[in-house]
Amino acid sequence: MSTSPQESTPIRVAVMTMTRDEAAMLPRWVGYYGSQVGNDNLFVIDDNSVDQSTDQLPCTVLHMPPGPWKRNWMQTRVDLVNSLTRGLLTCFDVVIFTDVDEFLVPDPQHHDGLRAYLDARASSDALAPLGLNVLHDPGSEPPLEAGRPVLSQRRLVKFAPGMCKPLVKRRPAPWLQGFHGIKAPYVVDPELLLLHLKYADEQALADVADRRQKIYVQERRGSGKSTWPLGAETLQQQVRQWVAEVHLGEVRELSSDLCDLSQVVHEMPSGYFRSRGPEDVAESDNPLMLLPERFRSVV
Repeated sequence: MSTSPQESTPIRVAVMTMTRDEAAMLPRWVGYYGSQVGNDNLFVIDDNSVDQSTDQLPCTVLHMPPGPWKRNWMQTRVDLVNSLTRGLLTCFDVVIFTDVDEFLVPDPQHHDGLRAYLDARASSDALAPLGLNVLHDPGSEPPLEAGRPVLSQRRLVKFAPGMCKPLVKRRPAPWLQGFHGIKAPYVVDPELLLLHLKYADEQALADVADRRQKIYVQERRGSGKSTWPLGAETLQQQVRQWVAEVHLGEVRELSSDLCDLSQVVHEMPSGYFRSRGPEDVAESDNPLMLLPERFRSVV
């Protein structure tokens, strides 16, 4: 007997992240994605945390063995997540992978949460969000309060083409290039935002930057082309330069019309697709924008 739309099985969504000593950000990640897809559908890969941040989480935690591994950290990370995704897609309709400071937020003007958004995009094998860095203006905004939504405390964002990563997939096409690429065509959907909170608090940015720089030097984790080798002072200066525009004139509200998506996704000679655009260059070139009020209580 055929199934009516009212009796159809709800979409099954798994969300993964990999974390190491992220006691400040991980609770926000679990809280947000748990509210969207359920804690039972969250998978946290713990890369040898020592700060107890992955203890007593209300979701599945997978513990990596300490290195060295058969391959370098960057490739081990992608290989492990790709293998887990292939298995999860035998049980789930959609698998999402994000870093712990990345939040996929459908525009509430068009979609009632992440599940509703994915239902509306059922024909897409892979999707990428409109990548935005959420920025802290220390001249007018106090440090983040842990118990309040981040977006009620931060209003400034910048378009970052390199953050338009194909993080959503329905078939086991492998991710590549640190999850910036995938062996499947995809589009950037402006109705789905990636809100990157790395730059949302000046002191938290400094703490993370110093920790990652130390890990990069000692263990060669991260990429030389990423922000991992950069220290706290360098990244803090970048953010201050980016938000300085708020004092130079009127800042317009976020609109996809202000974000040039035409050159973001590239098909590479080896047959995969990826989003291009160095993060720091993109921030310097793109206008500062205000996050609309309808997003302010979401994360």
